[in-house]
Amino acid sequence: MKLLKIAAAVLNQTPLDWNGNRARILEAIQQAREHGVSLLCLPELCITGYGCEDAFHSPGLHALAREVLLEIVPHTQRLIVSLGLPLWYRGALFNTACLVADRRILGLVGKQNLAGEGLHYEPRWFRAWPEGVQVEVDLGGRSCPLGDLVFDCGGVRIGFEICEDAWVADRPGGDLARHAVDIVLNPSASHFAFGKHQVRRRFVLEGSRAFHTSYVYANLVGNEAGRAIYDGDAMIASCGTMLACGPRFSFADVQLTSAVVDLDDARMQQARSGPPPVLQNSSLGTVQVDFPLREAAPTRQAAQPEPWEAGPYAKEEEFTRAIALGLFDYLRKSRAGGFVVSLSGGADSAAVAVLSACMVQLGVGELGRERFLHKLPHLAALADAADVPAMVRQLLTCAYQATRNSTPTTRDAACQVASAVGATFLELDVDPLVQQYVGLVSHAIGRTLNWQQDDLALQNIQARARGPSAWLLANLRGALLLSTSNRSEAAVGYATMDGDTCGGLSPIAGIDKAFLRQWLRWMEADGPNGLSPVPALAAVNRQQPTAELRPPEAGQTDEADLMPYEVLDAIERAAIRDKQTPLEAFRRMEAYFPQYTAGQLVEWVQRFFRLWCRNQWKRERYAPSFHVDDENLDPKTWCRFPILSGGYERELEQLHQFVHARGSSPTGG
Repeated sequence: MKLLKIAAAVLNQTPLDWNGNRARILEAIQQAREHGVSLLCLPELCITGYGCEDAFHSPGLHALAREVLLEIVPHTQRLIVSLGLPLWYRGALFNTACLVADRRILGLVGKQNLAGEGLHYEPRWFRAWPEGVQVEVDLGGRSCPLGDLVFDCGGVRIGFEICEDAWVADRPGGDLARHAVDIVLNPSASHFAFGKHQVRRRFVLEGSRAFHTSYVYANLVGNEAGRAIYDGDAMIASCGTMLACGPRFSFADVQLTSAVVDLDDARMQQARSGPPPVLQNSSLGTVQVDFPLREAAPTRQAAQPEPWEAGPYAKEEEFTRAIALGLFDYLRKSRAGGFVVSLSGGADSAAVAVLSACMVQLGVGELGRERFLHKLPHLAALADAADVPAMVRQLLTCAYQATRNSTPTTRDAACQVASAVGATFLELDVDPLVQQYVGLVSHAIGRTLNWQQDDLALQNIQARARGPSAWLLANLRGALLLSTSNRSEAAVGYATMDGDTCGGLSPIAGIDKAFLRQWLRWMEADGPNGLSPVPALAAVNRQQPTAELRPPEAGQTDEADLMPYEVLDAIERAAIRDKQTPLEAFRRMEAYFPQYTAGQLVEWVQRFFRLWCRNQWKRERYAPSFHVDDENLDPKTWCRFPILSGGYERELEQLHQFVHARGSSPTGG
């Protein structure tokens, strides 16, 4: 047996945080050394941070990245370490992984497949490295190889697949297998989305099995740059067996995951069923170096999923942990003084308040009180909070802002939820402000505003009157005002700009209303593993969602204004995710919802497409939102659409012609 201890470290990095990023890299290296690790893989672009955006075009960034790399190299004694950084070569920028062994740079491998879909925009900054090409670059005054390389370190052959390289059909790992590579390293920056963990797990396992190698996957963790949340997900597999999995959604800056691999066993499997080896005229360059690899002791190891991952509510658990971690990193990296939520007593604002409290509960639960406080040094007064409820009370302020159209039902629900999570709760009567605005404009235009003529304007002024006081509270505390709009409302513009969209961060704008209501029911009855449920949410969950902006006798509900949320979300997926025309979306809805008439479905499909087009300007103005679902509507990261368009008029006419030809009423009920 030839046993080697290898490791992946997930890091919570920040773009352009040179000293902080270096410190976390050095901490991972030190942890690896203390655990007897010989080979350590760190995440993609870990020196600069992955989300530098157009700062990647700055020559100063490239110079500092090299400078920090050379500062890290002396700390790699007795270790082989993979470090990620951008590298400028002959007028182009490349995304590279640099392999360092015992204080010596061995070479750099260029990423061959760039991520250019959804929130990834790598082709804007980088060029794909061509297969089979090797060159020399100067680093620190010495020539180093760059390109399509394999590293032979003391007889152990190491190759790379960099993030997206493993997601494509023609993976570089196949060529590495033909060159008898023992270990494939995958430094990644793979954002969280529902179900993505299972995809990663499959390609790690399948890569290790098909390539007859050990496979090491290292990802980022946390809210790195504002929108994308990374879940960590370090994995080590060998020949189709998962040996180790790291925790996901960790609040720690560094998490090391290690395993002992049997190189001789993998080589024998490769000899029995691997591809024919390349014996000469190789397109891959080989860098050979003497390196005394430490023999590891045999150990029993088996990768076990975390308890919450194997349960029936994995999506609810992921959502809770992703948003909680995203909020925590946004709070500390923006140096905000806490959160303010305009708590209406409805589902959306209740969800934001509960998630803010979960941030504290999960963070303290993992890190302990002292380490949690250590990560928030700008909040010195928080140190006086004796326990989690006291921390929540200091960090989270909820304000119920009533008008004459508000009801005791929503007021009581808001009060109960704020009390249950431990928030500071304030009540503000903004109705005098609303009436002042209405009177002011009525006097100016020479007539009294009324609900028959001015319904939308009278609704919107109530929402907008709440904005200044919410901002004022946030400013008083130096806090982040959290917007409470969800993705379903964003799709059709069912939100008041400068009203309920007020905020510097919109944590639930990436999730649909149907799932959010499901999540709230789960939080009421069960809650995340290790945390208590919130029974007070019953006061929210038994209500029909309503903006509560019309007089109570109008019986206003969101679904009466729009359509059933399950239908809205299904049309959105058909139209926006799957790019279907109105006619195609209608035919899908007929199959999905036979309980509704053709006339109802036509009306709702038409309403969706028209509202979608009219409200792109609103989506452009939303506060930054967290990406949790690869069905996102954020125009800055995922779904671009023109602000001005033809409004699907011709496509909607085709829908009406189809329904008429079939003999169905387009407006039947």
